[in-house]
Amino acid sequence: MSNKVKLIKDISKIVGEKNVLIKSSETSFYRKGFRFGEGAALATVLPRTILEQWMVVKACVKEGCIIITQAANTGLTGGSTPNGEDYDRDIIIINTLRINSIHLIDDGNQVVSLSGATLHHLEEKLQKINRNPHSVIGSSQLGATVVGGIANNSGGALVKRGPSYTDFALYAQVDKNGDLNLINHLGIDGLGESPEEILTNIQKGNISHHNIYSDKGMASDVEYIDWVRDVDSNVPARFNADTRRLFEASGCAGKICVFAVRTDTFSKPKKNKIFYLGSNDPKKMTALRREILTNFKELPDMAEYLHRTIFNVTEKYGKDTFLAIKHLGTKNMPKFFKIQAKLENLISNIPILPLNFLNKSLFYLTKFFPQHLPSRILEFRDNYEHHLILSVSDNGINEIQSYLDQNWPKCFDTDYFTCTEDEGEKALLHRFAAGGAAGNYQAINDNQVEGILAIDVALRRNDGDWVDHLPKEISNNIVHSLYYGHFLCNVFHRNYILKKGTDKAIMKSKILELLDEKGAKYPAEHNVGHLYEADDNLQRFYAKLDPTNTFNPGIGKMSKYRNSCDCCL
Repeated sequence: MSNKVKLIKDISKIVGEKNVLIKSSETSFYRKGFRFGEGAALATVLPRTILEQWMVVKACVKEGCIIITQAANTGLTGGSTPNGEDYDRDIIIINTLRINSIHLIDDGNQVVSLSGATLHHLEEKLQKINRNPHSVIGSSQLGATVVGGIANNSGGALVKRGPSYTDFALYAQVDKNGDLNLINHLGIDGLGESPEEILTNIQKGNISHHNIYSDKGMASDVEYIDWVRDVDSNVPARFNADTRRLFEASGCAGKICVFAVRTDTFSKPKKNKIFYLGSNDPKKMTALRREILTNFKELPDMAEYLHRTIFNVTEKYGKDTFLAIKHLGTKNMPKFFKIQAKLENLISNIPILPLNFLNKSLFYLTKFFPQHLPSRILEFRDNYEHHLILSVSDNGINEIQSYLDQNWPKCFDTDYFTCTEDEGEKALLHRFAAGGAAGNYQAINDNQVEGILAIDVALRRNDGDWVDHLPKEISNNIVHSLYYGHFLCNVFHRNYILKKGTDKAIMKSKILELLDEKGAKYPAEHNVGHLYEADDNLQRFYAKLDPTNTFNPGIGKMSKYRNSCDCCL
């Protein structure tokens, strides 16, 4: 019996044969990234508990396999799938979505989320006790997980909370000698001594209030609100390679196998208002940003930016996402996107159907629906190049209202209005539909464009020149430059739709060189995956976590080969 066959048999005994997928048609959904990356794998394994997850990891380590731990696979840079077929060992993908338990602790002020627990599931659970998770929109609608957010230091839209972060985690690690160890840094005692005891008790939520320690670390980035207010700093507010927020599970990018994390929850505001701002003067936008961050007692909950071009592209090519969220509800969106991805995989194997058949079908179907955006927002699109959506709660409402009335007068280059509930909801839906609009544009116009160059960039906090300036040698190769982002954090998503025949690698190199000159950092919140080269700090962090290169090798364009000695680090 070959080692491969034996490994599959051993894993099947742990999780059951039906939860070990080996056929290419069965594993393709798990081997292909949400937007980027694809590679071969020996099998995809679907454990039901974190104890099963641990046992599968043990079996894989024993046989010398590569382990890629994956949850919802919603990342944009391919970091949760294989990439290519040039690995030196067989790959086992462990998908954790069946392990979705969440345990409230400290009267709901914190939670322990297991490896496959989704942000949306957490939001639903906290809704009952009037609390919020770290993220409340965006990736939560895609089915992203709590652990996935922590592993990638995901930022998101919420101004006061910074990147997803915790000091508290339960994880498996392979040391430099090749030995597998279970590390319990949840800050919770009384879980037992053996891995089996600890994992079983966490799975069942056997956690005593008296055994929880809160003085040994942070369960969120509690320092961020002061950090982001320092508008004179030449360091960006948040980015994936920030050594301040690289610790064990936080920022690990799958270089350890995380079973559970402990994170803070947040009080839900009593009231909320959304203000829609327009401007043709970037300098006034910069002044607004500095004023809010330095002088306001209460920061907005969200400050989301849209340029007119991405507004227009999203109006047309993000309409399907907008309508899906509007009519199906956020609760059903993860299921919708999962079905869509599986259908795309299935359809791609039917030769008579055109490329991107499903995207094109949904696009043309939306043409039968009436205009979905409110008239006041469309009027601002016509009048103003730059758009800012401010979501403000409780004591911050009067503060921002007073400032805007006195300092943001209606004129040719500035204006604002207070949204009705319907306008506010649709403004935010439009903003978050922008994330997929560029990809949809490419899919619909695949015969006219080369592809998308997507870069999420963190500008220096003291950089007031946030508008992109591209030389003609670059701009002449671009159909559309699409800009949107998290304005107060100075984090922007820049999606460049390239003309047919443009060398994507050359364009990327030239644009990244310009960003380097500005002291910007990238990626800001989507992690390096297989698209970006990890900087020296990030490489050292990964090597420390995973000295043998067992877990998720190749990310950050690092080696895919096994490390067998200290000199490899």
